[in-house]
Amino acid sequence: MDKRFEPVIIGFLCNWCSYRASDLAGTTRLEYASNVHPIRVMCSSRVDPSMVIKAILSGADGVLIAGCHPGECHYDTGNLYTRRRVMMLKKLLEIIGIEPDRLRLEWVSAGEGKKFAEVVDDFVEQIKELGPSSLRKVIA
Repeated sequence: MDKRFEPVIIGFLCNWCSYRASDLAGTTRLEYASNVHPIRVMCSSRVDPSMVIKAILSGADGVLIAGCHPGECHYDTGNLYTRRRVMMLKKLLEIIGIEPDRLRLEWVSAGEGKKFAEVVDDFVEQIKELGPSSLRKVIA
């Protein structure tokens, strides 16, 4: 494995919880990997499966979806839909020959900046173990 490999991870973060947790991690000056490129969505349920597939087909090494804890969704049951979609997407990724561990779902509330930093660091290490995506574009 190339020790210089730095994964590119797309992070779909819920506006109400996970995005604010990432902001809290930054404002409290927690150090964590900068490999996640955040995309704010109003709810984790707004992450369409095609968005995840497009990110992976475009060369992302991993996709992180983070939302409110179950029972705390600002849109009642949005995150429950997300959980079902992620389970389906992991099966689909496996069928098409992509490691399902390249997709991760986490529940992180607005006050959990430290947890957000830990999740990011852990996911980056997990993706480093998997190595670069076979679909990663070569950028000259």
